[in-house]
Amino acid sequence: MVLLDHFRPPLNARRHWHSFHNAWATYIAADLNQSLPEGYFAEPNVQFGIEIDVATFNETTQTVMTKSFGNRRDWSVPAPSHTIPFQPASESVEISIFSNESGPTLAGAIELVSPANKDRPHHRQAFIAKCEMYLRQGLGLVVVDVVTGRKANLHDELLTRITSSGVLRSGADLYASAYHVLQLQEQPSLDIWLEPLAVGNELPTLPLWLPGGLCLPIALNVTYARTCLEQRISMSSQ
Repeated sequence: MVLLDHFRPPLNARRHWHSFHNAWATYIAADLNQSLPEGYFAEPNVQFGIEIDVATFNETTQTVMTKSFGNRRDWSVPAPSHTIPFQPASESVEISIFSNESGPTLAGAIELVSPANKDRPHHRQAFIAKCEMYLRQGLGLVVVDVVTGRKANLHDELLTRITSSGVLRSGADLYASAYHVLQLQEQPSLDIWLEPLAVGNELPTLPLWLPGGLCLPIALNVTYARTCLEQRISMSSQ
């Protein structure tokens, strides 16, 4: 199976891209759970249109009832110390890999880029900040961007954020990348695998590194083909 364009006609008029991403994340997690060693498991985590609290300016609604807290009757929310602009991630399509060694602990992640992750600077920065957090924690990370029509390259922006060197900036519209934090000659380092993608070409296999030197092959083309099959998407849909 080769990569199709899920974001432009004719396919985007016949199938919803978010349904495909949801299913793809599920099949990637299922595939990982077939090969992960004892003590590890993978879960898909897909959120579209993440909601945040909407501020209200009606002071009469600012009272929070606390019936079960001792002698306190009503409690009024005090004014915040500061209010600053902040943009949480608007969408998230990821597969999280956990270790059960000391309770469910995040060990690695696979991020499927969505259109909202690329559409505005603050959305891109929220996505990049999440990826940077994973790397700062030493977690294995894979990023897959098959979103056509939006030119932002989140891999390049991530490298700009974490390093001043210009190595392995791709400039490609579509790509898949993998990252592994390690000690190299007593120096913390980041190994990077970068594969450009193109509509009409097969998807690559990338390494997902987990703690203890465990490395799993993420066969993107296998899970992509399965998703197309289950979603009844064929080459004729393109």
